[in-house]
Amino acid sequence: MRNKRKLKLKKFYFHPITVYIFLIFLIIILSAVLSGLQMQATYNSISPTTNELESNLVTVENMLNFDGMKFIFSNAMTNFLSFAPLGMLLLTLFGLSVANSTGFLNTLCKRNLIKIDKKILTFIILFLATISSLINDIGYVILIPISALLFLLNNRNPHLGIITAFAGVSFGYGVSIFVGSMEVNLIPDTTTAARLIDSSAHISLTSNLFIIIAFSFILSLVGTIIIEKIIAPRLGKYKDNDELTKTEELVVTDVKELEQQKIEIEKREKRGIKTALITAIVVIILFIYMIIPNLPYSGMLLDMEEDTYLGQLFGTNSYFQDGFTYMMALLLALVGIAYGIGAKSIKNDKDIINGCKDTFAPMGELLMLIFFVSQFTAIFKQTNIGTIIAAWCANAISSISFTGLPLIIFTVIIISIANLFVPTASAKWSIFAPVVVPAFMQSNISAPFAQFILRAGTSITAGITPLLACFAIYIGYLNIYNKDKTKPITIHKSIAYILPYFGVIAITWILLIIGWYLIGLPLGPGVYPTI
Repeated sequence: MRNKRKLKLKKFYFHPITVYIFLIFLIIILSAVLSGLQMQATYNSISPTTNELESNLVTVENMLNFDGMKFIFSNAMTNFLSFAPLGMLLLTLFGLSVANSTGFLNTLCKRNLIKIDKKILTFIILFLATISSLINDIGYVILIPISALLFLLNNRNPHLGIITAFAGVSFGYGVSIFVGSMEVNLIPDTTTAARLIDSSAHISLTSNLFIIIAFSFILSLVGTIIIEKIIAPRLGKYKDNDELTKTEELVVTDVKELEQQKIEIEKREKRGIKTALITAIVVIILFIYMIIPNLPYSGMLLDMEEDTYLGQLFGTNSYFQDGFTYMMALLLALVGIAYGIGAKSIKNDKDIINGCKDTFAPMGELLMLIFFVSQFTAIFKQTNIGTIIAAWCANAISSISFTGLPLIIFTVIIISIANLFVPTASAKWSIFAPVVVPAFMQSNISAPFAQFILRAGTSITAGITPLLACFAIYIGYLNIYNKDKTKPITIHKSIAYILPYFGVIAITWILLIIGWYLIGLPLGPGVYPTI
């Protein structure tokens, strides 16, 4: 009897949607309990007007009282529609579905990508994912769907493609090959915090440039080894239910006719690829022209109210940053249509629209998941539990007397823990900067290095917290490509997939930081770990 019960328990799986519903109820009840226990925290922030420290008291908001219930019911639709990954994902799927339905992606894989060694392709995806934080969370919504499809078309497990893209973006978040939106968001807090110690302190946008470029390549290389040597063997092969099988039709078909058809298909594919390439070049040139200032009809995507070019490109109101997903979707769609016309794989608009149905067909489950994830993250944020935990973590750093390397390691670990509850880098840094930057500077460690430590702490645990908004896209796509719908891929299993990546990359981050600090390599032009 005991063995039978165990078997029954093993066959029972909670769908991620169900788990998030449970989590919503748990947070609501927990907020009432913690509010009754008067859970609170005090942390210092820097006044934007006086540039002086001011104390902030944060308490837990009870979601079981009248105001809490009012927030939950009145903001449900707003939480869903304002959920950042939703719109970006739908735009990406629009472009991807057109490119796939016309046969462009299939031909691209068959003629070009299949020739690339699988390890090199994994490295390319990881590298693109790692540097994608140049523009906020764009890597999650673009690279996860594309990687899944590319791996599938290359006869590899699409789950591996999803894991590769997600791990690259999450565990390499904040490093890139150029300065981007993270600098624009973090530097104001870093500068004001540094001026508590040195009133003339100035943090340049390129203060972390060298180290983020180096880490981009190193993390991608280490990640490739983890994916190919550890995760890929564990996942095994993926066999589609609609896998093609050999038939006797090939035997009875005339050999000459078959050869002629093959030649004709290759001619069409070459013509389609050529048309698509020309279209891609034209569209990319137009996009580039739109971000060049002071030329006739140029600069359409820049926020010209900003003083610096980087501010115009990556500032809060930058049209380039806000519209990048749409530009990528438009590029994919136009290239796909150009290929379809050149290869004659589409005859009219109905062929395109009907071809897109397959991509959007499984989106219902993902949209349901995103709805409940958006409610969970919004309610959790409203309770202030995450902010209180982050404040406790910041206070832990201010209370210890570590200096030098022990201070650096302790800070990385503490920020990593806080990131589990407050995944947004800028939100954490507004709490940590007034503590970490002065503590580092008093220990002869530069403010730019303190800022880089925030990047490290955020990256180390970004991929293992269900509070990360884009975690819904990761787990949603794992289930889209899950063949056995009776056994959904759970939150626990999705995290288990990337635990090896998390463990090795966390150690890599810490060892690289220690090495960079001890050697004293420059962080950026004229900027070093020590003052």
